[in-house]
Amino acid sequence: MEKPKVKNAARAAGRRAKPRRKPKSLYTPAEVAEMFRRFSIQRPEPKGELEHVNAFTLLVAVVLSAQATDAGVNRATRGLFAVADTPARMLALGEEAVGAHIRTIGLWRNKAKNVIALSEALIRDHGGDVPGDRDLLTRLPGVGRKTANVVLNMAFGQPTMAVDTHILRIGNRIGLAPGKTPDEVERRLLEVIPHEYMLHAHHWLILHGRYVCKARRPECERCVIADLCKAAVKTSSIPAPLVPPEPAAPAEV
Repeated sequence: MEKPKVKNAARAAGRRAKPRRKPKSLYTPAEVAEMFRRFSIQRPEPKGELEHVNAFTLLVAVVLSAQATDAGVNRATRGLFAVADTPARMLALGEEAVGAHIRTIGLWRNKAKNVIALSEALIRDHGGDVPGDRDLLTRLPGVGRKTANVVLNMAFGQPTMAVDTHILRIGNRIGLAPGKTPDEVERRLLEVIPHEYMLHAHHWLILHGRYVCKARRPECERCVIADLCKAAVKTSSIPAPLVPPEPAAPAEV
């Protein structure tokens, strides 16, 4: 006797509902550790390239950096931070004046509103201080998870992973942390990177993506992990010397 179609449909739906297996890193734990050991020798003290003088100006600079280059943000914020380096001073400056300083940055009108709004929120809710908590940071206007992770890492020394376009590209291109979204790549990187390298890991990956594993043409001949890399697009398997990098050409956006 033929079974009711509704049961077959339910059974099929049950099969489709099974969770998909997470994509795995192409590398063994030993290979990942060796990658970051080399990055640590190449750049022992990696620094972010956004100019700032305190946690507040760092927060503002990262908010402004969305869809803009670090160099462009730095040009705009030098004058701004010279006159407004605290939430109170930024609020006193006002949205119109903030906008005048950052007019060369993309989406500057909306960003000026966010800078004033987050300054108000910091004064109202945190006594003018930048909180060292991700949930509190992401409640501020214009602050998303990536921005919060950058601030927590650079201002508070927390081992976070801020996934930007460079890290998203590298995670997938070399198979270190495959994922369709920044959150997926962040989770995978937190799983595979050894704890002793986590504090500087996001800077090493950003700088590697910005100056070596570039979007248009990866410069594999300058790559210190070329022999370990399993990217389909790599053009060399000879690792570059483990020496501090020479000044690079202007970075890609």
